[in-house]
Amino acid sequence: RTGGWLRLAGRPRHPGQGWLPRDDRARAAHRPRRGRRYVIDQQPGPVVLVGYSYGGSVITEAGADPKVSSLVYVAALQPDAGEASGQLLQKFAAPNDAMRATPDKYFFLPPAKFRENFAADVPPSDAQFLADSQDQLAEKALGAPVSVAAWRTKPSYAILTTQDHMVSPQLQRWMYQRSGAKVTEVSASHAVFISQPAAVARVIEAAAKSTN
Repeated sequence: RTGGWLRLAGRPRHPGQGWLPRDDRARAAHRPRRGRRYVIDQQPGPVVLVGYSYGGSVITEAGADPKVSSLVYVAALQPDAGEASGQLLQKFAAPNDAMRATPDKYFFLPPAKFRENFAADVPPSDAQFLADSQDQLAEKALGAPVSVAAWRTKPSYAILTTQDHMVSPQLQRWMYQRSGAKVTEVSASHAVFISQPAAVARVIEAAAKSTN
């Protein structure tokens, strides 16, 4: 879903800042840690990691890297050490019953159900693109606990999407209160990075400025 972040990556940047979208696909239990470290190591200065949806679990581990200064969770899961994403999703009632699984246990949203559950506040053409390019989420990835929770030692920011039908707003609030994240509530669907890119950018920029 990296292409959907172009609205953010194309925004004016402050001197010394850069955006590097990365698609860390949730198709396996073990994340490509070597590639992730390479991306972080290649940055010339402190790194603000932004995790969206399942990507919150990814940055929770990757954020332990010494170059990472802060974390931004965008409608994202925020597990603790030893906790799996699937455990978090079971804490509150699922916000939709539209998810389906392939025979080999990869989860997806049927195209006919995609916009109403994932992207109700974006134009139909954008929602269709997201539906056509959606990544299937592996059951094994949901069951894999993170080894470390970087938010316990580094500043974290969170965008809580109050109209989210994918990651329950109640779950988001519970996770972000637990971590002590600086929370910005946005009346948006799970596709907040498309429907309200300026709101997302402001939080990321605040995290970057706090580093400087």
